Amino acid sequence: MLNSKVSLRRPPAESAAESEGAWVDLSIVVPVYYNAGELAGTMAALKREVCDAILPLTSEIVFVDDGSGDASFDVLRSLQRQHPHLVRIVKLTRNFGQANATRAGFEHACGEFLVAISADGQDPPSLIVEMLKAHREEGYELVIGHRAGRDESLYRRLTSRIFYSLIRKLSFPNMPEGGFDFVGFSRRVLQAVEQAPEAAPFFQGQFLWTGYAPKLLPYHRKARAGASPSRWTFRKKLTFFIDGIVSYSDAPLRVMSLTGIVCALLGIAYACVVFVARLRGDYPFPGWAPLMIVILVIGGVQMLMLGVLGEYLWRALAEVRGRPRYIVERTLLSPPSTAPRADAAAVELRSERPTHE
Repeated sequence: MLNSKVSLRRPPAESAAESEGAWVDLSIVVPVYYNAGELAGTMAALKREVCDAILPLTSEIVFVDDGSGDASFDVLRSLQRQHPHLVRIVKLTRNFGQANATRAGFEHACGEFLVAISADGQDPPSLIVEMLKAHREEGYELVIGHRAGRDESLYRRLTSRIFYSLIRKLSFPNMPEGGFDFVGFSRRVLQAVEQAPEAAPFFQGQFLWTGYAPKLLPYHRKARAGASPSRWTFRKKLTFFIDGIVSYSDAPLRVMSLTGIVCALLGIAYACVVFVARLRGDYPFPGWAPLMIVILVIGGVQMLMLGVLGEYLWRALAEVRGRPRYIVERTLLSPPSTAPRADAAAVELRSERPTHE
């Protein structure tokens, strides 16, 4: 047990769950998508290394089935029957994406401190205890578990490095070099994120955008525990990358403007060359090849610019439509084992807790 290592003082919590008396100290949100083979191991690790380790603090695990086509939901129902006051389930009608599924879990969670962790066993559950300590004892509202290393193929490591390098340069200079999906935060951070809903959310950027100073906890990302292949395809990675750039940076538009200026200057210079040569009775670059090259290059640049504008317009259209980010088909939310309300002495201690903002 780690009772002596985690402070029992309760930080300020202004959630609706607390006002109704149905809150817990820690909510662990786990998005699930074709993870039937990993769920039992993930659940056992979370209970052993987190929920049992932080007693008498209360906790819950909120699994969100993001439209899995395998037996994930059946496995989750079995886990809830085994742990009726610990496991809560949210089932979405279809696959809405990891970011939206995780947000669904946050909005159904009752915890003062919330943590998002993957279901495939690549992130160490024991790090959640360190996140909770950083929040309660050091006053951090946002705690990020960032990938200092990873047991994955050279292709994945290389593409990840390129992706996050571009994100750091164009959108978020404070993005950890290895990126993150494993994150813990308080209700204050969640309220700030909910004030800026997005139709195409960039999960990591939503937390960095709030401005809360994060505490970084490095860890080594393990290989996938199960035999099922990763559903994180190149297409999804590309969409995620575009969301990260377009949603939080005007760099593509500025590059377009700069490219247009350069092409215009080159065109004027070339026109001057042709005009002077014509006055001298010369015909530079005879034939159709130079003309075709210029047309193809300029046409390609124009199509690229239209594509960039289309990405911005598509996101603007999605925001104007105002469609829900996810649709819940079914919920299995057994009441969590709640803790008693803080007494007067605990309330006095709240003012002593340091903050990092």
